[in-house]
Amino acid sequence: MSRQPVQTDQAPAAIGPYSQAVRAGNTVYCSGQIPLDPATGELVQGDIAAQARRAFDNLKAVCEAAGGSFDDVVRLGLYLTDLGQFAQVNAVMAEYFQAPYPARSTIEVSALPKGAAFEVDAVVVLG
Repeated sequence: MSRQPVQTDQAPAAIGPYSQAVRAGNTVYCSGQIPLDPATGELVQGDIAAQARRAFDNLKAVCEAAGGSFDDVVRLGLYLTDLGQFAQVNAVMAEYFQAPYPARSTIEVSALPKGAAFEVDAVVVLG
């Protein structure tokens, strides 16, 4: 099975040796998105909700570049530097997804790239 990279200017460029996403068959594996403004490459200012919205917007752009949407997301990974902010992130996620919701894991981490407080990755299955 061949692997096809997915790339869009509507999300931040990769900051290392990886693709924004890789499609293998009808499955798309999306790399983690942190709250970087795709136009400037800078971390967005604001609280955890603002960071989560920017990261979800970036992920949405990658999903769309792969030919899908958030309705095609089957799994999410959420990474927070402070699980005390989980309720705010959960509320933001509810703005982007509807039932049936994707499977999800939420993990507290000690640090994220560029000092971000939130990161999200996904697995998408295209119909």
